Amino acid sequence: MTPDYDARYLEGIRLFNEREFFACHDVLEDLWGETLGEDREFYQGLIHAAVCLFHFEGGNLGGARKMYESASRYLQPYDDSHKGIDLDTFLNDMRMCFVELLVSTNEYPTGVTLDPDRIPTIQLTCEVLP
Repeated sequence: MTPDYDARYLEGIRLFNEREFFACHDVLEDLWGETLGEDREFYQGLIHAAVCLFHFEGGNLGGARKMYESASRYLQPYDDSHKGIDLDTFLNDMRMCFVELLVSTNEYPTGVTLDPDRIPTIQLTCEVLP
């Protein structure tokens, strides 16, 4: 049986994987605004993951690190697989993407750039019908 996910959730994942981080943020924020209950903070974590990559890409390293830490805090409490996402893999991939930025001891780090080869994607663990 295939899960029935909100179209905005799937669109947010598609945009994230296309590296359209600001658009991903907008779509997921719309869904987040209508969500009550346990998934609200999950969506907030995905929004912050998109925003931290948007900031990293644009050179706002302090904002990128702050949003990365927030995304991790929101997503870590969820099961290994939540709403079809392998969160362990995703969080590990995000950590690898941000490793140089995270080891910087400066409040406003400099000299770190986003490695495009390390940008993670969100992989659904189940088949989704169109």
